[in-house]
Amino acid sequence: MATASRLPRVRASELVGRGWLNTGGQDVTLADLRGKIVVLDFWTFCCINCLHVLDELRDLEARFADELVIIGVHSPKFVHEADPEALAAAVERYEVHHPVLDDPELTTWSAYAAKAWPTLVVVDPEGYIVWQMAGEGHASALEALVAELVAEHEEKGTLHRGDGPYVAPVPTSGTLRFPAKVLGLPNGNLLVADAGHHSLAEMAPDGETLVRRIGSGERGLVDGASDVARFSEPNGLCLVPADLRARTGYDVVVADTVNHALRGVNLTTGTVTTVAGTGEQFMVGASDNVTGRSEVVDLDDAYGARSIRLSSPWDVEWFPAMGAFLVADAGNHTLWAFGRDRLAHVGGTMNEGLLDGRLADAWFAQPSGLAVGTDAALWVADAETSALRRVEAVEGTPEGTVSTAVGQGLFDFGHRDGAADQALLQHPLGLTVLPDGSVVVADTYNGALRRFAPSDVGPGEVTTLATDLAEPSDVVVLVDGEVWAAGTPDTAVLTDDARVELLVVESAAHRLTRIPLPAATAGEVLDAGAHRTQRPVTEVAASVRIDVPFVPAPRQKLDDRFGPSTRLRVSASPAELLLDGGGDDADLSRDLRLDPAVGEGVLHVTAQAASCDDDPAVEFPACHLAQQDWGVPVRVVDGGDAEVSLPLRG
Repeated sequence: MATASRLPRVRASELVGRGWLNTGGQDVTLADLRGKIVVLDFWTFCCINCLHVLDELRDLEARFADELVIIGVHSPKFVHEADPEALAAAVERYEVHHPVLDDPELTTWSAYAAKAWPTLVVVDPEGYIVWQMAGEGHASALEALVAELVAEHEEKGTLHRGDGPYVAPVPTSGTLRFPAKVLGLPNGNLLVADAGHHSLAEMAPDGETLVRRIGSGERGLVDGASDVARFSEPNGLCLVPADLRARTGYDVVVADTVNHALRGVNLTTGTVTTVAGTGEQFMVGASDNVTGRSEVVDLDDAYGARSIRLSSPWDVEWFPAMGAFLVADAGNHTLWAFGRDRLAHVGGTMNEGLLDGRLADAWFAQPSGLAVGTDAALWVADAETSALRRVEAVEGTPEGTVSTAVGQGLFDFGHRDGAADQALLQHPLGLTVLPDGSVVVADTYNGALRRFAPSDVGPGEVTTLATDLAEPSDVVVLVDGEVWAAGTPDTAVLTDDARVELLVVESAAHRLTRIPLPAATAGEVLDAGAHRTQRPVTEVAASVRIDVPFVPAPRQKLDDRFGPSTRLRVSASPAELLLDGGGDDADLSRDLRLDPAVGEGVLHVTAQAASCDDDPAVEFPACHLAQQDWGVPVRVVDGGDAEVSLPLRG
């Protein structure tokens, strides 16, 4: 028994919020949960790590259905996420099969001293907190702990078996269910990533008539014929260049997000094949990762695409300047190049944030939309920084540079037009390029289409083309009713009197919507205000210690076979706030020196810890990685806290 590693016995705080989902309209109290093991999952639906945890919890829910109750505590980051209708849609979209407390004021978040999305808290059948952990990768630890608590409380007579408070909602019906992305096909039809139906829907040009469905509609990772194949929340779609289709044997590449894979679809036969990824998630720092090479000169030097794990690929786009498909790997904030059956990590360090410069060294934050511009550069919708980024490649190589056209960072967002360096977006997921070279962004959480017009003499300008859309997640350009894409041979035939429209994926309305784009309309200039992510600010001393407690799960031990089993990275925004203590080290504690003259900002803390099953009889024990990024708002004051504790698992 590993009970010695548990937290001191502290009573769990009551669950307080605006209301409940998935309970049939009933409130849930801790008294109602007495006798059950309870896992509180503090999440927000924008957060890719939170979505990973939802997937990790599915097997746990099934195995301990009679003894365990999972409660999702939704504590929003973005303004849009505080909308109760948006939350209800997200709970349905992500197939959350447990009660969810709506906590828009972060009341319960604060009561449990949560500091990161996601945070998990375990409450025993007697109502005491026994464990808290942040981040993802805790499935094995939770399973071991819950099994231990079941045995302990069954022996004490304090365990109650039976149904919990979950009441399944009535599902939506229709041709599309939470569609994600759309693609124009050579035959004039449209291919839609129908994420809520775990399939692809080929639609007639009217965007309403279903021609056929590719995929059985059941969640899974299965190759084969169109009625047998399975996807799991597919998102990005990309046509294979015509001259490559005969060699590859498929016509469309699909970013199969929750399967952590790329799939190839043959449009003639409907056959689906896995072309990249193993079906398992890439976990940053895991000892068994195959990562590609950090300094790839040519894709032929990279590893085989089926041997590398991806992490929630959200979009894919053919990038002629690199001669490869670029993959937006939202789950670890990176870009990967896929081609010639090879896969290489080419962009992003796996740090989450907004940092420009060399492509390999840049920071992204859930890149979720890709589009090639008329100038052959690649535009990126960087969702968590609410940013529009631009990648210029070194022709024919995986090298490049990154710059930011719109966006301020992880915690600043809003709906503000005007000069691009002052404009604000809110969690954009898609984008496209207009014939004049300007970029249209599906500004998802603002429910808007925004237009960025570059300028040779300044930062460019942002305007609003349309509002009141239901979570637009993708947009394509229609010219005289047919899909147009920058950089294609059709570019040259665009005439002055052409009829230009935008076809928008309104994900939360389960439909495709056409919006006229008159040639003379540049868009309105709107200002609906700026926002910052609101979380309690921690008042700290100028000299402060960061401590990240980590306790291996029952029957596990720290894994030092391949070097240090832990890693801690610290930085700050603004950078001037942190005078000393930044950078990487193996120790999970760090002494920082902050500048009182700067006064306040955000400490960015990333922690990882690897542990393995502790059984001498097993020659090759299973290993597990826990990881989390924290953004901790701090204010430097006399008498402030001299230590900030960020439990990774404890």
